[in-house]
Amino acid sequence: MESKVELKTEKLTAKDFASDQEVRWCPGCGNYSILAQVQRTFPEIIEVPKENVVWISGIGCSSRFPYYMGTYGFHGIHGRAPVLATGAKLANPKLDVWVATGDGDLLSIGGNHFIHACRKNIDLKVLLFNNQIYGLTKGQYSPTSERGKVTKTTPFGSVDYPFNPTMLATGADATFIARSIDRNPKHLQDMIKRVAKHKGLAFLEIYQNCNIFNDGAFAVLTEKDTKDDNVLILEHNQPMVFGKNKDKGIKLDGLKPVVIDISNGKHSINDVFVHDEFDESPVRSTILSSFTNMPGFPTPIGVFRQVFKPTYGQGLTEQIEEVKKRKGEGDLEKVLFSGNTWEVN
Repeated sequence: MESKVELKTEKLTAKDFASDQEVRWCPGCGNYSILAQVQRTFPEIIEVPKENVVWISGIGCSSRFPYYMGTYGFHGIHGRAPVLATGAKLANPKLDVWVATGDGDLLSIGGNHFIHACRKNIDLKVLLFNNQIYGLTKGQYSPTSERGKVTKTTPFGSVDYPFNPTMLATGADATFIARSIDRNPKHLQDMIKRVAKHKGLAFLEIYQNCNIFNDGAFAVLTEKDTKDDNVLILEHNQPMVFGKNKDKGIKLDGLKPVVIDISNGKHSINDVFVHDEFDESPVRSTILSSFTNMPGFPTPIGVFRQVFKPTYGQGLTEQIEEVKKRKGEGDLEKVLFSGNTWEVN
């Protein structure tokens, strides 16, 4: 008589994604919130065996992240996380590959690697911890620091123009672009869930407070008295309204966005720009990204853009299978010792 063995499957919890390592960030750092929201959402969103999850990082405060996750991980060198993550994903497509990185790590020395990961649509989940400062090296200005920022390396104020991460990702044709804030845990959890579901390069910028070297950088977006008038929560197929009384909106005058008052009778909700996160054109995402550079405009959070197209890994796998059908298995020795080769004495 054939016997059946019943396999017991236990539901994972947040504790299953916490490692035994002591968390070594400064007390009050926004990274604690990001870590907590990732660990809380992972039991819901991880659809592969836990051993197939890997976190990869570069250098910086954010790059300690793999140590604190109860998954496989790799702590790389400065700026190279997208390259290492790409290699891991292409070598083993079954892996669920996540990248933890900071504004200095990803957008300075790592900028080239990031834009090409976006362009190729590598199936990665990239979480950018943006605190607009170099924290690990004690407070130098970063590629996202505002113009005029006074730091140890810019004692008279930075004359650089900062990167706008969501606009950069849009220009590099990332297929999923979103933003959230460390002090809005519910929204951050929602965005992490959306990132997890996307097939392709998913980029999430997280405004993260560095209470030691750049405290309060995003206070206007997080404090109770100011956040409603300065944050625009993007929702698909919904008009872009904001304000404590939801009396302000965004209207397009051609391609130029303007802030309107929809309570004074001059304008109505029908004049307000309606969000479409699935718009294949990058124009909408570019316009939304530009708000952070425009005085008087709210800062958008939510999904800027999500489009769907084959990933680099899919294309590579299909090409290999097609070549195998036509030519059979390859001969590495033949490749290495054919064509232009030389013998060196």
